[in-house]
Amino acid sequence: MLPAYIPNSSAAVFGGGRPLDGGKTLKDGRRILGDGKTYRGLIAGTLCGMLLGLLQMYYLSRQDTMFGVTLPSFGELPGALVVIFTLAFGALIGDLSMSFVKRRLGLKRGAPLPVVDQLDFVLGAWVLTYLVSPGWFTASFSFYVALAVIIVTPLLHVSTNIVGYLIGVKKEPW
Repeated sequence: MLPAYIPNSSAAVFGGGRPLDGGKTLKDGRRILGDGKTYRGLIAGTLCGMLLGLLQMYYLSRQDTMFGVTLPSFGELPGALVVIFTLAFGALIGDLSMSFVKRRLGLKRGAPLPVVDQLDFVLGAWVLTYLVSPGWFTASFSFYVALAVIIVTPLLHVSTNIVGYLIGVKKEPW
């Protein structure tokens, strides 16, 4: 999951510039996504997620256990690159999808939507990865692994958002 965990924070740090929706609104008068979703953020977030995945692959090539636990692999190249990309890009697509939903609900940029805010990127990463690499996905995400991700992710998400707020990268601590 590491390639899926880093893209959103990387997009916040390195983003900015032209919004993905070009400033356009739908018939409801609300922005499609908003100013916080930019081309630069999408590209930077995806690249940072992929970089972390490549570093993870490098580490796994040196040793396959950590603290006595066998670490999962992304598989062999070039398939591993596809998996890393779908985890990173899918995380951002999940976040973008929920931004679209939040705009339709009339929520402003940065408004909290508990649980959804903490897991939208996981769902996006999982859906895209499953669609592109179903064999790898089902071999890597057993019921218990998926359950652990669903439990641990909100805790990590809240913690990293508070840090982002404290260092001035995020405007809200959620």
